[in-house]
Amino acid sequence: MPARSRAGTGNARQGSRSAAGYSTPSRKGLTVSLSTPSLPGRVRIRTVVDDRLHTTSACMGIRYGSRDDPDGLGGCAHLLEHLLMSAPLREGASFCEYVERLGGESNAQTGLETMLVHAQVLPQDAGETVERMLDAVLRPRLSRQLLDAERSVVKQELLAAAADPSDTVQDAFLAALFPGHPLGRPVGGTAPGLDRLDLDAVIEQHAATLVTAPITLVVVGPELPSGLADTAAPTTPTPTVPAPVPAHVPLPPVGGSDPPPPPGDDFHWMVMGARSPRADVPDRAAYGVLAALLGSSSASLLYRTVRNEHGLSYSFQAWDRGYREAGAWRILIGAGPAEADRVRKLVERLLGDVAAGRFTEADIDAARRQATMRLVVDRDNPLEYARRLAESSCTRPDRTIDEECALIDGVAPEAVAAAAGRVMDDLVFVHRS
Repeated sequence: MPARSRAGTGNARQGSRSAAGYSTPSRKGLTVSLSTPSLPGRVRIRTVVDDRLHTTSACMGIRYGSRDDPDGLGGCAHLLEHLLMSAPLREGASFCEYVERLGGESNAQTGLETMLVHAQVLPQDAGETVERMLDAVLRPRLSRQLLDAERSVVKQELLAAAADPSDTVQDAFLAALFPGHPLGRPVGGTAPGLDRLDLDAVIEQHAATLVTAPITLVVVGPELPSGLADTAAPTTPTPTVPAPVPAHVPLPPVGGSDPPPPPGDDFHWMVMGARSPRADVPDRAAYGVLAALLGSSSASLLYRTVRNEHGLSYSFQAWDRGYREAGAWRILIGAGPAEADRVRKLVERLLGDVAAGRFTEADIDAARRQATMRLVVDRDNPLEYARRLAESSCTRPDRTIDEECALIDGVAPEAVAAAAGRVMDDLVFVHRS
């Protein structure tokens, strides 16, 4: 149950729109449907039925994350995620144990603005698994003993993260990009903040913030689980209660960059990036293409320059994520002590080249294809598809993957150059070793 998963490998540190029901065939054997709220709280159901599948994946996406932590109680959302997965259900076992006794897999993830809870099981077990997932998230059985145990586990997780500079450099980057803002907080919180959390505070946060947030339940499988058939594909639209518009917090000025990495013996992890458009802005697709243009693919400008031409780094990736007030575009790159400053200067040079339009149409076409492929690969993996649909329903307007791909395909070279120019204008650089 990690505090984050990085964008280059799936990411998300990290509203949703109400809609009437629809059912649209997108390929043979596959039906996608979106229904109106019908379950406790603000829960929508979104289903993908594909009769070629042999498992059922379910994911709850909740528009609730570490940015919602009360002042001075950082880490509350992440700790609550641990508690939801570990609290006993009516049978006595936790949700995780229940799923894994069925032979399935389950996990959860807390980000800056979202929480995901997911499971993958055999189709015959899907109905009861969804029922218990809803019970675990919406009606947890919490106790002080459980709180103390999971608080200790989370502290161990924080210690492990603190020992990994590729992890701490990302927290440092967001803190510099959004100083004093909820988006700049570490998702996992801090040990002192966790120590201040008591059971009453956690229960209050669950009741007042998590349960009242918009929630989408996504199910991807060969058939509708028992109990969902009547709600997942209504024949007539049903009036819905609009989700509340999330509050925006004014953005402070961007913080300062670190000085260049000092000479020494340590391997350096560096992040270079800037703010990008917020999640609901359609033209932010240009930043995704820019990330692919300077990403980890051997077709990218960064790979061809930093690795093939100069042999300076073997580990790097780029990505862009959108949040409520703004996005965060970044490159994460590791280099040895003698190469770190050269790598930094090469990345700056490449950003400048892209901003000046010094790239080919073939480069942009490859970057578009890379950005599209990330979406399509997720659609071909039922669990990742469920996770993507659940998360996207929380962070940006509902779009199908085909619609997202169309936005990427429509990104013009000039838009990518403009995005690179804006990144260069506000570039933040941090490093850890």
